[in-house]
Amino acid sequence: MPDKYNATWVSHSSISDYIACPRAYYLKNVYKDPNTGHKITLITPALALGQSVHEQLEALSVLPVESRVLSNLVPRFQQEWEKYSGEKGGFTDKDQEHQYKERGQEMMRRVFNHPGPFKKKAVKVQKDLLWYWLSEEDEIILCGKIDWMEYLQEEDSVHIIDFKTGQRKDQGSLQLPIYYLLAKNSQKRNVVKMSYWYLALDDELTSFELPDEEKAHQEVLAIARKIKLARQLEKFNCPHRGCRQCEPFERIIKGKGKLIRLDDFNRDMYILPEMEEDEAEEVIL
Repeated sequence: MPDKYNATWVSHSSISDYIACPRAYYLKNVYKDPNTGHKITLITPALALGQSVHEQLEALSVLPVESRVLSNLVPRFQQEWEKYSGEKGGFTDKDQEHQYKERGQEMMRRVFNHPGPFKKKAVKVQKDLLWYWLSEEDEIILCGKIDWMEYLQEEDSVHIIDFKTGQRKDQGSLQLPIYYLLAKNSQKRNVVKMSYWYLALDDELTSFELPDEEKAHQEVLAIARKIKLARQLEKFNCPHRGCRQCEPFERIIKGKGKLIRLDDFNRDMYILPEMEEDEAEEVIL
């Protein structure tokens, strides 16, 4: 068995970073500030909204069905919002923050009025991070978190659900294939259904066809191998010599960002007050 501490770890977010821009992947996942020894991260209003909504909903997954109280979702969201208020959430003014906070409260009201999976049993894997050896030979580990796994009792199987907080629908990505592989290899039950819930747009879930397991494995492994090679060669070039994915982080390392605090992963968290709104909307969760 290879050593997991020396392995290359990949996830949906890191793979997405690399596909979008290898330089962005480097700045988000490899680079450390020489002065602090910490990795860096950027907080934006869209990311703050996504994190706050996910925190509220994922907390319900550890509770039995009969103990899930949905009537206090909005008050609890309002209380917990303080963690993201002002610069802590990347907000540049009170009006902007109010708009995002209201969007979050509307999502909480939607869940209360249309509880869907929250009134059904869920599978909760007893570890913070799902992971398995994508390839022992290549020493690559695939890891990640799945928002919700609904338990389908009649089939003793699971339904993977991912919560989306953006105002646009995805046009296809590797997220569901990656989550499918994680669920298949990190818990014992078969995966028979996969869905997104666009909480800002729809009352109901949007179902997707299950991926082909072998095809998904090969596709993810191919990208993971490229990431491992790039790390070995220390070659992370932006194909456009600067793009919207890497440029915000380039501005941070040039001293144009404002350091806010350490985040929960011991990364230096920055804001860029001059970031345009369409940039701030780009978030994967």
